Amino acid sequence: MKYFIILSILSFFISCTENTQKTTSPSSESIETSTKDTLKTPSHFFPEQKTKVLVVGTFHFDYPGLDSHKTTPEDQIDVLKEPKKSEVTELVGYIKKFKPTKIAIEANANWNATQKLREYAQGQHRDKRDERYQLAMRTATELGVDTLYEVNAYSLRSDLYKKDSLFLKSITGDVNWDYEDPLWEGFENWMAYDDKLIPKMNLTEYFKHMNSRESHNYGYGIYLLGNFKSKNNQGADHLSIWWYNRNLRIFRNIIGITESPEDRILVVMGNGHAAILRNLFETSPNYEFVEFDSLE
Repeated sequence: MKYFIILSILSFFISCTENTQKTTSPSSESIETSTKDTLKTPSHFFPEQKTKVLVVGTFHFDYPGLDSHKTTPEDQIDVLKEPKKSEVTELVGYIKKFKPTKIAIEANANWNATQKLREYAQGQHRDKRDERYQLAMRTATELGVDTLYEVNAYSLRSDLYKKDSLFLKSITGDVNWDYEDPLWEGFENWMAYDDKLIPKMNLTEYFKHMNSRESHNYGYGIYLLGNFKSKNNQGADHLSIWWYNRNLRIFRNIIGITESPEDRILVVMGNGHAAILRNLFETSPNYEFVEFDSLE
């Protein structure tokens, strides 16, 4: 009898414990639901309204020959002659849909962009092929934007060369400029293919193509080929203090002209810059990157 009573008491406590666990321990389903209800994404901690920015990556309309890739004469176009002249008009009309309040261009401060814009509005410079005239100034004039911002920058590499060229050589002097990368042929074939598209393709459609996420990502990735792979990290160091640093400084200059979330900033840049600027604008809490092909 004594043992029966003891067993009964133990059974009672075990039963109470199980009931308590069932009552106090939430199921995995309820935990998941609760987490979904309370989980905050990173964007929760930043202002919802951001400054909209449209980056128009472009080839250089006047073919100055300053880039490593050079378009052959037979693939070059003339934006002052038909049919490309009318296509530029259509392209400007498309860009205007963004309704920019500020326009930034690839130019140095001594280029006097705003003075040139005033002259353009008075009828001067209409014979210039340069995209800063054909796209930026034309868009500004037609929308009544009275200022152009020069946001180009020189790189840290340039600064180091001026201050201590021997030090610069010590950290990048062994870059293998002739590094044989089997993927480089893909870049050359891509550029040759795109060069031949431009004369045949409508410019607005071509700009949608060249400003796509895929084009920008591969354009960014090109700099991670060839001499970037030099030993002792010198290729990586060279890229970081030259091309990447230059674009970081350009981005910082654009931050400098940003005054409020109400700004709508149009950036007209060579497409090599646009590829990196896309990444910077997309990840910055300050900005909303507007896809070029999304304008309505």
